[in-house]
Amino acid sequence: MHGQEIDIQYLAGVGPKRARLFRSELGVESASDLLRYYPFRYVDRSSVTPIASIVPDVAYVQFRGRVMRRQLWSADKGEVVQKEGQAVKYNVVKRMTVLVTDGTGEMELVFFKGIKWAYEKLRPGEDFLFFGKPQVFNGKLNMVHPEMDPLGTNNFEGLGSLTGIYSSTEKLKNAGVTDKVMRKIMQAALNETLPSVEETLPEYVLREKGLCNLRFALYNIHFPKDAASLEKARYRLKFEELFLLQLSLLKAKFIRSRADNGIPMPKVEVAFNQCYENIPFELTGGQKRVIKEIREDMRSGKQMNRLLQGDVGSGKTMVAVLSALIAAGNGYQSCIMAPTEVLAQQHFRNIQKYLAPTGLKSALLTGTSKTAERREIHAGLEDGSLTLIVGTHALLEDNVVFKNLGLAIIDEQHRFGVDQRSKLWRKTSDGRPPHVLVMTATPIPRTLAMTFYGDLDTSVINEMPPGRKPVVTMTAGEGKRYAMYNFIRDQIALGRQAFIVYPLIFESEKMDYKNLELGYEEVIRQFPFPPYKTAIVHGKQTAEEKNFNMAAFVEGRANILVATSVIEVGVDVPNASVMVIESSERFGLSQLHQLRGRVGRGSEKSYCILMTGNKLSKEGRHRIKLMCSTEDGFVLAEEDLKMRGPGDMEGTQQSGLPIELSIASLAKDGQILSDARRYASVILDKDPGLDAPENQRLKIELSKSKYQKKDYSKIS
Repeated sequence: MHGQEIDIQYLAGVGPKRARLFRSELGVESASDLLRYYPFRYVDRSSVTPIASIVPDVAYVQFRGRVMRRQLWSADKGEVVQKEGQAVKYNVVKRMTVLVTDGTGEMELVFFKGIKWAYEKLRPGEDFLFFGKPQVFNGKLNMVHPEMDPLGTNNFEGLGSLTGIYSSTEKLKNAGVTDKVMRKIMQAALNETLPSVEETLPEYVLREKGLCNLRFALYNIHFPKDAASLEKARYRLKFEELFLLQLSLLKAKFIRSRADNGIPMPKVEVAFNQCYENIPFELTGGQKRVIKEIREDMRSGKQMNRLLQGDVGSGKTMVAVLSALIAAGNGYQSCIMAPTEVLAQQHFRNIQKYLAPTGLKSALLTGTSKTAERREIHAGLEDGSLTLIVGTHALLEDNVVFKNLGLAIIDEQHRFGVDQRSKLWRKTSDGRPPHVLVMTATPIPRTLAMTFYGDLDTSVINEMPPGRKPVVTMTAGEGKRYAMYNFIRDQIALGRQAFIVYPLIFESEKMDYKNLELGYEEVIRQFPFPPYKTAIVHGKQTAEEKNFNMAAFVEGRANILVATSVIEVGVDVPNASVMVIESSERFGLSQLHQLRGRVGRGSEKSYCILMTGNKLSKEGRHRIKLMCSTEDGFVLAEEDLKMRGPGDMEGTQQSGLPIELSIASLAKDGQILSDARRYASVILDKDPGLDAPENQRLKIELSKSKYQKKDYSKIS
């Protein structure tokens, strides 16, 4: 058997029972999987701290101690007294405490598990090296379940330097897989497999990028010889991970850019000009630049795959319409797919206005479209009389057939599954993929865009339409609540509307912040009917309920909309001038920014009021301060990534990342990512197919199953 492919159960210290847990809890099946399961941090075990110098709640500490006394405790918390020479009745023992001293002070060790083993090992008078997290209980310094190594008089065997700490789970810990056991298993995996580990990067890459070899990196990431060796190992493994990721994304992009299988759209016909000349406002420089980029893509004969990023209200819909008119001028249909019915309806209303001067036909298809309406729409799509269709998931149904789909525009694409989106591309008549424009109002940090959308070309609209007023953002605590309600009354008296957003639907015992149900009752008390009308929207409602309540607010029949963050994306109510966000410290920056973007869409001055609890964490205070200091979504998105990491950011969970990152961090390793992408691009410029002899290792790596997911480039 190849060393790296040893089943995890055959490693010393594992066995069938633990192997099942390694598979279910960590996704680790083989020795090679285990080698790539890296420590998430390291503790320095090069020094021994006197007990008198230990303070509680430091991360970890190591000390030397002599066992003075052992005590066993029963379930009723009374001490279990054993007569000399009698066997210990471990079945009634629930806890053991051990008092140790090093001459400078005393420490109590506490054990709830493995008591028999610890009791027999920790004999009075014996010296040990202990390692763990100190804390205070009942005024005494103690340590629960420390690691321990026996010491002779001058024997410091086992005293390491940098020691890796691995992420674990309750089930693994309960099965006895402690940090110490994990390190023993890892050592066994390295002993068995390291000699047969094959290098993944070509020799010239190691040389040009100054990287250590893979065997050195794998050993020193788990058992660092010293800090310098750990840094070398860490850099090598991070670069490898990001480089191979970027190589896989760019290779797909390079292949596509060289393939002449796109639909050429060389003409700009009269409809485009009629629409352009009748736009009631001047396009921003950003919009003009993006339209030019899209125009070049569509005339090239290659398939366009472009990501359009633009902050809330930056004018992406106008760009989408003009792109669809380029397709129409060349005899092709377009579709715009939105994640919600409300957003689809909103797009359709705007698009109808823009298309009016052209005479071209458009339609709206959603889950609530009537049968007769659907029949007419289906016929129009099949005979080509419908130029542009706006819709939700309903566009993906098998009976929706286009005559000649040439452009697919996806709004907020992370809300659609890959398989769903791929159905659209199968609707083209001649097998050639449609041009693809992905739009998002969620500002994406540069490193995330390079990774999640690494195979797409990117356009950014980074300026707002002229005349759009900035939203005044302020923060208020509980003491200002009634002043906030009075402010909303004043705005309603001026004919405006207000959003009030809550983070939760139902009360959670663990969370002390306001929930939607109690909040709604409070708003109704403050704004009784008549004269006020309050609508409510949340994720537990049916689509019909949601649409009814949302429509009441959008059409001005309700003064206030109480909601969860379901209204975060896309809702356009120009008359709404106030956004109140309850428990705002509980939201991430990107989400707060999206919510704020729901107001300030009309000509009136608008306000965002961030309500906060009395106890704000340092991070929460920092987020609120940032929100009040800038309206730049990209600045806030970068900060959000640094503070929360990519996994928590809206939408990133489903974005089609080719591999799961094991060691690199998109929040912290932006420089390595940029370097890896540039370097991958240089290699592919010379050898797009990685066919050169020196690139065979790279070709082999990219052929592995983790890179062989669906071709995301055609379904983004």
